[in-house]
Amino acid sequence: MEAKDYVRDYRRYLKLQRGYSPNTLDAYLHDLDKLLAYLQREHKHVTEVELADLQHFAAGLHDIGIHPRSQCRILSGVRSFYRFLQIDGYIDNDPTELLESPQIGEHLPEVLSTEEIDSMEESIDLSTNEGQRNRAIIEVLFSCGLRVSELCTLLISNLYLDEKFIKVNGKGSKERLVPISPKAIHELELWFIDRNSLNIKPGEEDYVFLNRRGHHLTRTMILIMIKRQAIKAGITKTISPHTLRHSFATSLLEGGADLRAIQAMLGHESIGTTEIYTHIDTTTLRREILEHHPRNMHKQL
Repeated sequence: MEAKDYVRDYRRYLKLQRGYSPNTLDAYLHDLDKLLAYLQREHKHVTEVELADLQHFAAGLHDIGIHPRSQCRILSGVRSFYRFLQIDGYIDNDPTELLESPQIGEHLPEVLSTEEIDSMEESIDLSTNEGQRNRAIIEVLFSCGLRVSELCTLLISNLYLDEKFIKVNGKGSKERLVPISPKAIHELELWFIDRNSLNIKPGEEDYVFLNRRGHHLTRTMILIMIKRQAIKAGITKTISPHTLRHSFATSLLEGGADLRAIQAMLGHESIGTTEIYTHIDTTTLRREILEHHPRNMHKQL
């Protein structure tokens, strides 16, 4: 049997024996799709899965910054699926019996919704010198999933806006191409109008984001701005620039993006001690972010 045949029987089981509503059914199967996509990439049949395979999958969810509560929900759905396979005799042993879920009792990184991102941007006073710059910063962090250090060192010479890509200098001076949304491009173009009026210091000409004195921004400057803007927008969550990176990854995953594509866009090389992600070309990256990031799904300018 193919994976789709097991999923068909599983759906029937959830509907008829568990009595789940259509919305609940869709939620269970949506989460299960993430595992099935991973197994397909690893050329692993659903009935041949071992604990180690599931641990690698779970580690992948953690490594791209998915909130632990979302991890727990996804893994709960995986357990339900394999209990069904065992009950119906498709497998002899349940590989999820020793699969651990992340701890959620400790302080957890927050995740912002697209609506909260919009609220932060809309609360910015565009009449100030830094207004449009700050709006562009928030949008680029959310639309591209950059680390704050990557945003600080982002160069104009590494922007390929006609092709809708930017080149990012990540950890270990490793470069990667990341798709950029039309809305982020729009906010950048508006910022460049204001940027042209600055007295830019020698050696700073290629940096995208500058302060009013013509120097490139520091991590601390961006951290303070993000926190202040969240408060102004009425957001009570404890957030930082990295929150926008978590939000980027979470929104893509929840939108159905390929886990390996998210991994590549974030600039991660491995998960845990096992490197399970392979090279993925920029065409695939672009397709994933265009199809699954909310900025593109809502077709905002």
